[in-house]
Amino acid sequence: MTPAPGHAGLATPRTTALPDSSAAEPALVIENIEVVYQHTIQVLRGLSLAVPCGRIVALLGSNGAGKTTTLKAISNLLPLEVGQLRSGSIHYLGERIDATPPHLLARRGIAHVREGRHVFEDLTVEENLIVAGNALKGRGEKPDLDLIYEYFPRLRERRAQRSGYLSGGEQQMLAIGRALLGKPTLMLLDEPSLGLAPLVVEDIFRIIVRINQEQGVAMLLVEQNAMAAFGIAHYGYIMESGRIVIDGEVARLAQDADVQRFYLGYGDGAQELVSFRNIKHYKRRKRWLS
Repeated sequence: MTPAPGHAGLATPRTTALPDSSAAEPALVIENIEVVYQHTIQVLRGLSLAVPCGRIVALLGSNGAGKTTTLKAISNLLPLEVGQLRSGSIHYLGERIDATPPHLLARRGIAHVREGRHVFEDLTVEENLIVAGNALKGRGEKPDLDLIYEYFPRLRERRAQRSGYLSGGEQQMLAIGRALLGKPTLMLLDEPSLGLAPLVVEDIFRIIVRINQEQGVAMLLVEQNAMAAFGIAHYGYIMESGRIVIDGEVARLAQDADVQRFYLGYGDGAQELVSFRNIKHYKRRKRWLS
C-alpha cells in the first residue's frame, strides 16, 4: 500500500514545487507489524503503510485505534511502556530500524514530536532549543536557532521566558522547533492540534506545510482533526482497531461517503453532524470492507 507520489488536498493548491519522490526510496515503510503491551494486549494487527520522501501522510482514527502506538513503534519507544514489536518490519531510507535505539534514530533523522509537547518547563525557550541541539548534533555543532526563529517568530519574542509559562500553542511551536534542529528527513507529529484554538491550529499547520515544502521533510501526521489533516496532507490512512481499513490520496478520501460520515462529520447527502456513539462498529467494518 505504498502511497502514490502525487499531491492531493482540500486546502488551496500549493504553488511551491515539492520534491519528486517517485524515483527515491520511501522515507518510511512499515510492513505487517504487530505490537503487544504487557505481553498480552495486542494493539497493532498487521499494520502496513508508507511515507514517500518529501510528502505529508495523515494517519487518522478514533481514540484507541493505535495511532500513537504506531509512532512509538517507529521511534522504538515501545520498550519504555512494556510494549513489543512482535512481528513485521520497519524500514527508514531503505534500512531496517526496528532494533535501533531511539537516540540513534533521532540522530539519523527521525524526529518524533510527541503528544503533550514535553518541553522542559523550568528552562527558557532558548535553553530548550540549545539542549535539544546538543542532544541531536553534539556540543561541537552550534544549533541553528535563527532557522527556528524564522519559522516561529513568537519563540524569538519569548526566547528568555520559561517554557512552563508559554501558551499551549507556543509550547507546540517549541516542540516542533526542537525537532527541526536535528535537520530531520522524517518527522512524526502526534496530535499537534490537540487542545489548541482553531486559529492557532491554522497557524501551526501553515508552518508545518512550509517546513515540508522548504526543507523537504517527510511527515507522518497523526490527527483526530481530520479536516485539518486533510487540508495539508497528500495521502491518508485510516485506522480501526490496529489495522488500516482504507487509504488513498486525500482528494479521493474526502469524497468517500464513509470517510465523510465517520471522520468529517457529514451525513449521507445532508451535511449533518453524526455521533459515533449511535453507530455500531460492525456496520462500519462491513461498509469499509464491502
